[in-house]
Amino acid sequence: MANIRLIKRRIKGVQSTAKITRAMEMIATSKMRRAQDAGLAGRPYDQKIRQVIADLAAIPGAQMTHPLLQKRPVKKIAIIHITPDRGLCGGLNANLNRKSGSFIVGQDKPVTLICVGRKGAEFMHRAARELTAEFTNLGDRPKLYDVLPIADIVNQDYIHGKFDEVYLVYTKFITTMSQTPVIERLLPVVPETSQATKNGDFDYEPDAQTVRESLLPRFVEMEIYHAILESIASEQSARMVAMRNATENAKELTQDLTLMYNKARQEAITTELLDIAGGVAALQQ
Repeated sequence: MANIRLIKRRIKGVQSTAKITRAMEMIATSKMRRAQDAGLAGRPYDQKIRQVIADLAAIPGAQMTHPLLQKRPVKKIAIIHITPDRGLCGGLNANLNRKSGSFIVGQDKPVTLICVGRKGAEFMHRAARELTAEFTNLGDRPKLYDVLPIADIVNQDYIHGKFDEVYLVYTKFITTMSQTPVIERLLPVVPETSQATKNGDFDYEPDAQTVRESLLPRFVEMEIYHAILESIASEQSARMVAMRNATENAKELTQDLTLMYNKARQEAITTELLDIAGGVAALQQ
């Protein structure tokens, strides 16, 4: 009977876990839709600002003198490592940390990190990596002004020569079932010639130089903000899938335990019947 009680207790525990994971799945689903909409809505803006910068660079006689455009010998590299603050999202955090770790190991120059998200910061602390800054608790719906301190550190430290290249590491949202960790170079800004429009679509006032000076810091802000939105969409999608799988596994385990419970209960009843029959036979003799 002790075995039956133990199985029954395990069934109740697994059923309680299934309720929790089901609730977390529903919460992640509602957050995922908002996060996906925000991430996808930012892509046209990201593409357009790249196009404008490429067009500015294609202007004949343009003086590309802004510090964020200048390439220099690489003495130190910075990585903006964007991860979630929480776990329970499958292998997303592990894949991101592995991606950054492999990139750092492959560099022959010193690397410093700007960590956005608790999971990445904790991993880099355990790995004894150098951290320039750490940002956590941005929430599920950050605004652009939440990203401004991150962009300000990146812009100012790059301009003052504290590092010579900056890379973004984040999870790019592909579909609900697919998210890919990526590494993209952020600084120095390299205009994409394929994006240029030959100055056919833009008129610049007061002049192209002034627009370029104002636009480049905004470009860095937007790239970081867009990467964070993509990461949040990936996080909520991965968490929804992970919680759904956990709920299904809990249901399967409940079925197996229920079958085990019924078998144990049947064996116990059969044993009791045999004991009664044996006692009756003994009395008759």
